Amino acid sequence: MSETDNNKDLKKDIEEGARKIKAKAKKIAKEIDENTQEFQEEAKNTAEEFTQGAKQAYQQISSDQGSKRIVAGIVAILFGSLGIHKFILGYQKEGIVMLVISLFSLGFLLALVALIGIIEGIIYLSKSDEEFFQTYQIGRKPWF
Repeated sequence: MSETDNNKDLKKDIEEGARKIKAKAKKIAKEIDENTQEFQEEAKNTAEEFTQGAKQAYQQISSDQGSKRIVAGIVAILFGSLGIHKFILGYQKEGIVMLVISLFSLGFLLALVALIGIIEGIIYLSKSDEEFFQTYQIGRKPWF
């Protein structure tokens, strides 16, 4: 074989190798596109599942006002003079007022503050969950 034939064969081999590399690159690019699409779908599904879970958690928290009502009512009846039920409902100022009056009145106003707690506990327990939520969580009514 002559040198020209060797060059032609080498050129053919190079062209064939280039075609194989090109075909392999197209195959890899196609696989990457498919994997990217799969990843995008999985990410989208995960985001949707997270959103649904967050919505469900929020609804559950919102609907747990009944348990907050019961806890606040029982605590108000048992420990009303300390104002703990006010803290449970998120009324820090009112809870501090009741606690300070109970502690610093040397017992003179303790019975009155305890009576307020008992009355509030009965009111909390006598309301429906929705009415309690509207009155004390949405309406933010701190007393009676």
